[in-house]
Amino acid sequence: MPPHCDTLDGPVVTAAKKALEAGNVKLILPYVPQVGEAEVIQAFDKVLKVRQDSAASELADLYFFETVVRIHRKGEGAPYEGLKPAGLDEGPVIPLAEKAIETGSPVELVEALSEMISREVTHRLEHVRHMEHNRDKSIAEAREYVEAMLGLQVWAHSIYECVKGTAHDGHHHLG
Repeated sequence: MPPHCDTLDGPVVTAAKKALEAGNVKLILPYVPQVGEAEVIQAFDKVLKVRQDSAASELADLYFFETVVRIHRKGEGAPYEGLKPAGLDEGPVIPLAEKAIETGSPVELVEALSEMISREVTHRLEHVRHMEHNRDKSIAEAREYVEAMLGLQVWAHSIYECVKGTAHDGHHHLG
């Protein structure tokens, strides 16, 4: 997964900041599994008390961000490896998905994904075709052809499974 949920500018920390600013823990709860709610509420209450001392506010906020991201990642079935800095390259797809959510239009995201898949299928198929011409020369070249051929098929199937899967397949769902 690209850096996103565990970054200081990702959706989980952004929601945590809004919750702290509004004094409303309910704004962060959708980002954590139900089994983690009590821990988040407890951390939220502690942080709100500490935030009243402006010198400790930054440290308290960071503690809360780490808590909610850790619980969020646990809900996905993913390890928590600490908060990542803001501004990491999350690749081209996350910003397009965010824009689709903001605008309600899937067009740019669909076009980008379609183009990526088209390029990759073309490249992999060209490689298979190239290997096919040499497969009768030796067992080693036949193996290279089989590896390329099966590689295309397995890759295509993995794309199919991603398309048919849920957003967090590979991770457990938040619920």
